Amino acid sequence: MDDPQTRGLRILLADENQERLERVAAVVRQAGHEVIARAVGPADALESVAGDQPDVALVAPGPRDDHALELVACLVEDASWPVLLYMEEDDATLAREAARLGVFGTVADRDPEQLQSSLEVALRRFAERRDLEAAFERRAVIERAKGILMERHGLGEREAFELLRGHARANQERVATVARAVLDGHPLLPRG
Repeated sequence: MDDPQTRGLRILLADENQERLERVAAVVRQAGHEVIARAVGPADALESVAGDQPDVALVAPGPRDDHALELVACLVEDASWPVLLYMEEDDATLAREAARLGVFGTVADRDPEQLQSSLEVALRRFAERRDLEAAFERRAVIERAKGILMERHGLGEREAFELLRGHARANQERVATVARAVLDGHPLLPRG
């Protein structure tokens, strides 16, 4: 399963130990990816990605789990990319805590093929999560638009949806697009 979208990735490495960063960078390059930044602490990590967005971030924990978890929390909070934990030694407790914070997986091997497999899984799961979030957002927009139509036109929920859907079909648009237009335009409409 060699997906072209998972080759030649731009990867941020985060670790408190510069020597370990270089070891991980070597594995990343062997897997055919580019290391775009190396960060030692949370401030470095955020600064590194300010203008140069990675496709994936790898956090390599050192002797202090709290430092690795701080890096994970910092990267996950603002990330529009998946974060993985790159573990040289198995540590189920650390992996569970990192998962709770939002990592998309772990890599527990120095093998470039294992890294590639983990990246592919993480990128697919991340894309699925983004798609799900977008679907929830569309659903929320449609529900709010139905509420506005119900209030303004004295309609029931089903009739409000049928009005949205009918307008969308007549104009060859998506229901969510019509619903967004209702939300954007409703302050201009008189109260019903």
